[in-house]
Amino acid sequence: MIRYAAALLMAVSLPAAAQEATTRGTGALLRGLDKITGAVTDLEIEAGGYARLGRVTIALGECRYPPDDPAGEGYAFLSIAEQDGASVFQGWMVASSPALNPMDHARYDVWVLRCTTADGLSSSGTE
Repeated sequence: MIRYAAALLMAVSLPAAAQEATTRGTGALLRGLDKITGAVTDLEIEAGGYARLGRVTIALGECRYPPDDPAGEGYAFLSIAEQDGASVFQGWMVASSPALNPMDHARYDVWVLRCTTADGLSSSGTE
């Protein structure tokens, strides 16, 4: 119960942590998995843009990373919806801790690999 409460507290504080002392990236590199076919797809999405993964659409609000370490942690705000518009996920995902705030979908998994920047650097998480 204490672990659950600690994880919940961290998840609730994610937006604040992602917004304070971070730099906005130009986009994000995401990885998607089709659990039925086993196909893995890397998706590069510009901030404010979207991409399709099978029957879901992934929209990237923004991606942030620590300014003193562009190769460090990446935080992405994602909105993911089914073809019919039903929301599947909306919130911050953390590159180094994808299980902290995961998308729950029967067929697809999506996680953040890193933020992209204007100068070509990327803020990498775990690949």
